[in-house]
Amino acid sequence: MHGASQLAKKIHDRRAHDTLAAGQYAPATIDDPYEAGEKITGLRQLRGDPLGRLHAHRQIDEAQYHAGRAYQQIWEIAERGAKAIDPTKEAVDGGLMPEPVTEAQRKALMSLSRAHRYLGQDTSALVHDLLIGGMGLDEIVQRRGFFGQHFRRKFGKQFRDGLDSLAKLWGFSNGERCAN
Repeated sequence: MHGASQLAKKIHDRRAHDTLAAGQYAPATIDDPYEAGEKITGLRQLRGDPLGRLHAHRQIDEAQYHAGRAYQQIWEIAERGAKAIDPTKEAVDGGLMPEPVTEAQRKALMSLSRAHRYLGQDTSALVHDLLIGGMGLDEIVQRRGFFGQHFRRKFGKQFRDGLDSLAKLWGFSNGERCAN
């Protein structure tokens, strides 16, 4: 009995209790930071995360979700590269040399280029607006000059089809749709 009570003392409740009232949360299984190889359930903030919100509401499947996250990670790696020169700023002697493009950035840029060709111009722009721009479907419909539920469904389907294509391209899916 004494050993069990000591074990009970070592168990910590790591659930967040200080969530924001205005937040939108969903449970997420994550790696346990204290036990290698173990998983715990935590809360993920959905506000500002259209992909997470779609996944939490079962509007996209696991392969689509992982393809979307991969796109975001690849974009982040590629974006860290050399920045464009701002012609509106005054030129200064002794400025820093731009950092060279790393091998990881080169691979990320190639992967994004391949994905954009695979998706086509319209779907690629839609995927980018949702995953990188953080726009919701309503905003995307509005910015494209359309309105109504018909276009919301149309762009939603086009986005999910784009995620399906990325899932196939990057090996998250064998091409067969999962039941949501």
